[in-house]
Amino acid sequence: MMNDEVRTIMEKNPRTTSSNKNVGELSVEMLNEGIQQLPVVDDGMLVGLITVHDLWKNYETKSSIADMNVSDVMNTNILRISPKDKIGTAAELFADKRFKSIPVVNKENQLKGVITAFDIIKVAFKNEYSSPILYQEAFS
Repeated sequence: MMNDEVRTIMEKNPRTTSSNKNVGELSVEMLNEGIQQLPVVDDGMLVGLITVHDLWKNYETKSSIADMNVSDVMNTNILRISPKDKIGTAAELFADKRFKSIPVVNKENQLKGVITAFDIIKVAFKNEYSSPILYQEAFS
């Protein structure tokens, strides 16, 4: 399992946002939908990542965010992984760096998906147990 490619378990159509999205609008959407972080994509290319922490940080330091866009608060120095990288590589990154999700991009930096630590946990669990022990809906 750990030698399988990331593309076999990644979310292929992740929710994204754009760099010109208004921060106030996006923060309401993220709060209402329980989203912790989103890849920022412009013209199919990964340009950044925005997290709830980025939003909180900016709410604390700015008197008004009404005119701020995602590009004003997003992280641009982000870890990426390739669809052909091994699941074990992603697992090691999660264990070492404590990321919640990692964008999956091709050589041209086009977003192809997102992998989360939970994706790896689900696959490992399914390999060990043929059926869920307690929470069927979480593993279906």
